[in-house]
Amino acid sequence: MIKVHPYCCGLETELFDVFSSAIQEVCSNDYTPEQITAWLPSSYDADKWKNLMDKLKPYIARVDGQVAGYADLQDDGYIDHFFVSARHQSQGVATALMDTLLKVGAGHERLYAHVSITARPFFAHKGFAVISENVVTREGVELKNYIMERRV
Repeated sequence: MIKVHPYCCGLETELFDVFSSAIQEVCSNDYTPEQITAWLPSSYDADKWKNLMDKLKPYIARVDGQVAGYADLQDDGYIDHFFVSARHQSQGVATALMDTLLKVGAGHERLYAHVSITARPFFAHKGFAVISENVVTREGVELKNYIMERRV
């Protein structure tokens, strides 16, 4: 059973594990090893990551008590992070997170995100449309993504 709850301190390591797993194992089908390396931090900085999670205040999805994914929704409708661990793919975790964001974001005019090549089909299935292709440069390496939005 999937349960989604608001962020609480003390889960930062598990959230970083989800983030790393999603990028290294799931996104590796759409991005090169060089791009994956540029995308991920070179090492885990606990203070920096905690500060980021405190700022994002993500919703956390658990499967049988285990952290399986997380996603945030900023005040302007921006979804900054949306990640599901590799071992919890295709189990409804992303849908549970998106349903939560859509419910919480009902007062917004739109929800939008910079969506990876990997996540694009899921976001499209959930009613998001591509506004434009985008290229982000990290550590001198270009990564393609899409700016997608959904009118609420």
